[in-house]
Amino acid sequence: MELLRYTAFSRSRDGGNPAGVVLDARGCDSEAMLAIAREVGFSETAFLFPVANAEFVARYFSPRAEVPFCGHATIAAAVAYAERHGTGALTLHTQSGRVTVTTQRSPDGTLAATLTSVPPRVADLPEQDLAALLRSLRWTAAELDPRLPPRVAFAGAWHPILAASEPTRLAELDYDFDALTTLMDARGWTTVDLVWRASDHIFHCRNPFPPGGVVEDPATGAAAAAFGGYLRHLALLPTPTTISVLQGADLDRPSQLSVHIPADPRTGISVTGNAVSLVDTGERLSAETGPPASHNDTHTSSHNHTTTTTTKRSK
Repeated sequence: MELLRYTAFSRSRDGGNPAGVVLDARGCDSEAMLAIAREVGFSETAFLFPVANAEFVARYFSPRAEVPFCGHATIAAAVAYAERHGTGALTLHTQSGRVTVTTQRSPDGTLAATLTSVPPRVADLPEQDLAALLRSLRWTAAELDPRLPPRVAFAGAWHPILAASEPTRLAELDYDFDALTTLMDARGWTTVDLVWRASDHIFHCRNPFPPGGVVEDPATGAAAAAFGGYLRHLALLPTPTTISVLQGADLDRPSQLSVHIPADPRTGISVTGNAVSLVDTGERLSAETGPPASHNDTHTSSHNHTTTTTTKRSK
């Protein structure tokens, strides 16, 4: 079994969201996958189990728990597969449903992948949950943008969506890690999608991810897909359309996600991004033992968002 390390939603190793990738995880059980994800230390690691040609069962683990779907690890896995087997379409069977992914090579030789999510859903955010969320974030209702009302959205995982009225509110992210973890665990939320609308089609986002043991994701494909579904559901943009989501700059890992929103509400949302390998070679693992306990040198510098957790949690 080979463990790969990629960063998604960037053309550079210095940007994007790092993910572990195992393209053939046969023989690996849940306990072993969680142990590998913890050792890798990235916000998620994707494990693919081949079932047919270009068709897989996909499972995703954070360092703390399994998650139903992960966008950036899906993009990373698809690009890793394309580098070894050529571009084309993949079918992934996730806990949330069937996800298709296509890969393509740009004229400059870089690889990109497009995932199409399960059909999104949008629900009201109860007032008591909104109040608890604002307290955990140390935000106030007066700082929200009334043009983008609070909701909870799903495109593979559930994400509450809050829009800041000013970019400074988004930039000054300092939340109660333990309180937000408790709230999100109770509600089954994966990340909180915090957004600021820079223009009609450009949005800046930050995504706290304490349920995964991570302060913040530098790029969150599942949340971007959910956000696309939210915009369509509330008719906040004419569709079909494509928006850009900019994320990760505050973590020194700039990321760009292209989100295509079809007009048909029965269809999934498409999220496109590049991915590049963080290391020149993969690491051979045993499904029984996972990664060696002493291994930590190849990923320390590429998950600054995780090490940031240590400093921010004490605030």
